[in-house]
Amino acid sequence: MTETTRGDVRPLCDAGGVTTTWRHLPASAREIAESAVEAVTAAQQRDVPAYDEAVARLATAERSGLVLGAVVRLLLEESHPDGVAGDDVRQVLERCARSAAQWCSGVDPHVLLVLLAGALGVYDPDGDDAPPDPQAIARHAPLLVADLAAGTGRTLDAYLAAAFAEIERAEHQD
Repeated sequence: MTETTRGDVRPLCDAGGVTTTWRHLPASAREIAESAVEAVTAAQQRDVPAYDEAVARLATAERSGLVLGAVVRLLLEESHPDGVAGDDVRQVLERCARSAAQWCSGVDPHVLLVLLAGALGVYDPDGDDAPPDPQAIARHAPLLVADLAAGTGRTLDAYLAAAFAEIERAEHQD
């Protein structure tokens, strides 16, 4: 998979598998990383069967939502270095929902909004009548990642490695 920006072409995901930066991680974390890369790559290619297969694995992987949420936050922070405003969230939400709806059935803008709010740390699950289930999170998070990653110069592998490092750091501080 490649991304074209201003005439240059560069790889966006290492769809060939997990990079060496993940060899130290437990098997469950490597499975999340592999499935996330496959889901995002499938979303970028609009490959429904590959997307559905990767999403099914993500939905059963405990903590995949935490990892993908961290990736979404990193991508939002990088693309909005001066802070994320309400209009920025609206633009991301609209762009992602419209793009994904062209090829992916069942895209729910509310789930995308919850994922964005969760990534930014402003989502209150107690205030939501029906928070998204793991399947909905696994189905929508790669769509956000694919959308947000499209304009970056870094690979998804780099964001995943950073997300795992942040999660590990936060767990050690607790």
